[in-house]
Amino acid sequence: MAEEEQPWRVLEFYSGIGGMRYSAMKAGVNAKMIEAFDINDLANDVYAHNFGHRPFQGNIQTLSAADLDRYKANVWLLSPPCQPYTRQGLQKQSADARASSFLRILEIIPELMQPPVMIFVENVVGFETSDTHQKMIQILNESQFVTQEFILSPLQFGVPYSRPRYFCLAKRKPLSFCNPEFNGQLILVPKPLFGHKESVSINEYDQLISTSDDMHQTCLPVERFLEFGNDMNPNSFSSDGSLSQYVVPSNLIERWGSAMDIVYPDSTRCCCFTKSYYRYVKGTGSLLATIMPKTRDKTSLDELCLRYFTPREVSNLHSFPKEFEFPEHVTLRQRYALLGNSLSVAVIMAGRINMTQAQLTALINEQVAAALAAAQA
Repeated sequence: MAEEEQPWRVLEFYSGIGGMRYSAMKAGVNAKMIEAFDINDLANDVYAHNFGHRPFQGNIQTLSAADLDRYKANVWLLSPPCQPYTRQGLQKQSADARASSFLRILEIIPELMQPPVMIFVENVVGFETSDTHQKMIQILNESQFVTQEFILSPLQFGVPYSRPRYFCLAKRKPLSFCNPEFNGQLILVPKPLFGHKESVSINEYDQLISTSDDMHQTCLPVERFLEFGNDMNPNSFSSDGSLSQYVVPSNLIERWGSAMDIVYPDSTRCCCFTKSYYRYVKGTGSLLATIMPKTRDKTSLDELCLRYFTPREVSNLHSFPKEFEFPEHVTLRQRYALLGNSLSVAVIMAGRINMTQAQLTALINEQVAAALAAAQA
């Protein structure tokens, strides 16, 4: 009888509320999470609530090569702090103190007796032009890793959510990718993987801008991800409190209406939700119009009955499973902040790549089905 395949031993750095772990689970990867690491106490509460294991909460910078060798991990998953690289931040890159822990992890790789054979890194668009990125690629190359890099958004996986992010896949030789022609390149999809001819760019709020509507046409409508649909009856609200807390106040509409990104239940795109959603309006995420006017461009904002997306709905757009939930002690604003710092499970699932276009198309269909099932649950 053939020996049973051993699971990948995985370390999850900057684990947050568990997006990377959910991605591995939904991808069907035979993996065992050996340890997770995060310094955020509240994020660790959420992680422990959903997975029954509390991540290591010490300073990652205190870890030595011997410490990491003891885990005997095959795979590292990393989603380091994005603030040093965001377009709206100071863009101090490696000079930002929040980049120090990731730089330390990179520096440890050549010191390891048992280095991982695969590494997966996620960050904001902008990281790919940073000096931290240059250092990462240099260390990986010198440590016998081959890399492939991508800019991906949930829009390309059937999810009506514009959240483009940078991803790096690294495999240590002699392992190789199925599509070696992508080695050492930064691929800005959809063009290389889907064959579209449009140009693509990223705006100042990290939204994916395309000259065609092809991606939007393949996305499910926003209403498939809603918890309450168009129902503004407070009695329809469940465990998160009264629905009235999600209604956008008229004074905010009067002051900031021109800066609001408004979507409708039949929309096939909404903006990225940041950690400041529900605290600020401009550039923090879309608002939902619960009244469908006959003429949208001639209807006053007050008549649209605008509301915020609920945390459950933001979770759905992040493709988190229906089983995911927050502990009761986590406040509404804290939930939005934690989700804003999280990642898209649907996109990370593609990290099990390298795949052919046919395989990628099959994955998209699978993701649409999974997102729809989670939204309808």
